[in-house]
Amino acid sequence: MFELLFCSFFTIFPDYLYRRFRQGKRVGREINLFSVWYELRWGLTGCVMLTVLLITTVFYFHPSTSAVSSFFRTVTILPQIPGRVEEVYVTTKQEVSEGDPIFKIEDSTQRTAVVAAERRIAEVEASLAVARDQLAAASGTADQAVGLLERSQDELARQLNLQARNANVVAGREIDRLQNSVNSRQGAVDAAFANVQALQTQIDVLIPAQMATAEANLAQAQAELDKTIVVAGEDGEVEQFQLQVGDYVSAVLRPAGILVPAEFEEGRFVAGFGQLAGQIIKPGMLAEIACASQPFTVIPMVITAVQPVIATGQFRPSDQLIDLQSRSQTPGTLTVNMEPLFPGHADAIPPGSDCVANAYTSFHDQLDDPSLGFWTKLGMHGVDTVGMIHAIILRAQTLLLPVRSLVLSGGH
Repeated sequence: MFELLFCSFFTIFPDYLYRRFRQGKRVGREINLFSVWYELRWGLTGCVMLTVLLITTVFYFHPSTSAVSSFFRTVTILPQIPGRVEEVYVTTKQEVSEGDPIFKIEDSTQRTAVVAAERRIAEVEASLAVARDQLAAASGTADQAVGLLERSQDELARQLNLQARNANVVAGREIDRLQNSVNSRQGAVDAAFANVQALQTQIDVLIPAQMATAEANLAQAQAELDKTIVVAGEDGEVEQFQLQVGDYVSAVLRPAGILVPAEFEEGRFVAGFGQLAGQIIKPGMLAEIACASQPFTVIPMVITAVQPVIATGQFRPSDQLIDLQSRSQTPGTLTVNMEPLFPGHADAIPPGSDCVANAYTSFHDQLDDPSLGFWTKLGMHGVDTVGMIHAIILRAQTLLLPVRSLVLSGGH
């Protein structure tokens, strides 16, 4: 409507002045409802053509969109293990810090596992003490076997000495008996020292390995027990938290609530422009936004990044062939990131606000190029000038937003 009124001032109005003061035709007589088209045909035709040209120029070089918002991240409060709630430590809207407990799951099974792991460690420690006592006993047995061996060797040596002096003094059967005794005592000594070595290996290798396994089982049981207490992963505010003692929670069946982090990227907005604006919108381009949560306020922005792909073209392999006709129903938009031109100007806008945005093409820097022709410069000046129309429309929408939302739409 604004463009039509603007164009009529340069087409219909001069045509009417010519008819009125040059040809003497008056409104209500020569120019009436039935003859207005014939009398003002040049002005009406020019107005329609100029309006269409102006609207096309404005919306092409200065695109707008109502799909603008500042996104924020939420963290789902989920237990690592399913179970029934035993204790609840927070309520909805409560602010929590990183590491603060939120709720606790029934942990009898996990506590029993921890006690069993602790008992296993105590059992291994007891076996270590027993093995040390057995090592001391085995060492004594080995010493006793060595003494008996030395005694038998001394007896055999004495009898052999006597036999060497007088063969008739010592019988050969006695020598054989003493030799068998020495051999038997030598086997006892070897067995005793082998037993000592086995007990020493058990103390140095086996029992430490058993202790390490028992400690690992205790750490695993303690980790499972710690999972029964769900804590906040970061600072934030708890939302939609209606958990009660006895409720069953699970990472799959039922989450407990939502944690809205306290820190997020303030002032960053994401807008979705039509694909026709793909050749116009570039990083560094100036823009303006107006949000429903901050009425009567227009915030200057600057485009910081343009997503190089259209989201609707995303491809994911599946067991069905993609039918492009079904995907053509949603052409998709060009995703653009924007930030306030002046830092801090958008901090008062709550994240998730519904906003509208205008982006403005500017040929100010190119106009200084001496190689440009007259008509090119004139066209660039015209494009920069008509951007003011879109800025006026945005401000008019901002002023009428409370009326349209509160009065015309019934307050919804």
